[in-house]
Amino acid sequence: MIEFLQIILEPEIAMAILVAVAVFASIFTLTMPLLQGSNLQTRMKSLDKERAAIRTKERARLFDEGEGRVHLRQKESKAFMKRVVDSLNLQKLLDAERAREKLRMAGYRSQPAVITFLFFRVILPPVVFVVVLGYLWFVNDFGKPPMIRVIISIGAAYAGFFFPNLILTNKIQKRQTALTRAFPDGLDLLLICVESGMSVEAAFRKVAHEIGTQSVELAEELSLTTAELSYLQNRREAFENLGKRTGLQGVKAVATALIQAEKYGTPVGQALRVMAQENRDERMALAEKKAAGLPPKLTVPMILFFLPVLFIVILGPAALRMMAVD
Repeated sequence: MIEFLQIILEPEIAMAILVAVAVFASIFTLTMPLLQGSNLQTRMKSLDKERAAIRTKERARLFDEGEGRVHLRQKESKAFMKRVVDSLNLQKLLDAERAREKLRMAGYRSQPAVITFLFFRVILPPVVFVVVLGYLWFVNDFGKPPMIRVIISIGAAYAGFFFPNLILTNKIQKRQTALTRAFPDGLDLLLICVESGMSVEAAFRKVAHEIGTQSVELAEELSLTTAELSYLQNRREAFENLGKRTGLQGVKAVATALIQAEKYGTPVGQALRVMAQENRDERMALAEKKAAGLPPKLTVPMILFFLPVLFIVILGPAALRMMAVD
């Protein structure tokens, strides 16, 4: 082992190893973006299905007002999950409407997504309780008395109840971050289209097609808004749904401006220009906030990784010479 370390610590071999690691890291960094496939086509196909569902739903509502809304995707939900959710009446107990809104903000708009979310919220606590209790009882009790083990299992079950909410909140934050980054550029494109003479529907459709390469999430939302503008009787509802689906104040402000412009006949271009500038300023403020928070975050990595390497580079040759002299 000592001979192996001495061979590794020789300057020529150590330099060769460092160069090889640097080359491998460079190749890995350059090739990873090329190996990752784009999910644009898959997401756009899903969006086409969503538009078709909206079209069918609105036609059914227009031709048959007496029967109310038709749940077109009710048959797609898994029978077992749906049976559990219906038998326990979870849609009322766990506020299914609020869960549906959060799922839409995360990009899940189908009824099976709501059923799956409610099912896991109710099934995870007992499963986690049994697993943790079995582990503490039969595998490793960590020297804890039985009552403490039961309390720990109950705490784990409580955490399991909120775990789906945690995953969903994380998904919403990531989606909102992507929308926030791309929305000012989308507003600029929308402003250009409107000022060139396009209608609002045509402008939304054009921007949704062009912005897809930069942000699939924004392309989805604009395409859904285009479909709703075409088939909803009240255009105000289409703009309000855009703000609800995203959950962003900037998008809600733009939706309100479009509603007011349509209601009072004010120029849409001027409202979009002001909103685009406000969203760009907000995006820059977020970037500056992140930049200001970098120094404290880099302190620990610098202490753990950079300083030891620096000491090795500075003191390594002297240590090698001292070992050679001995």
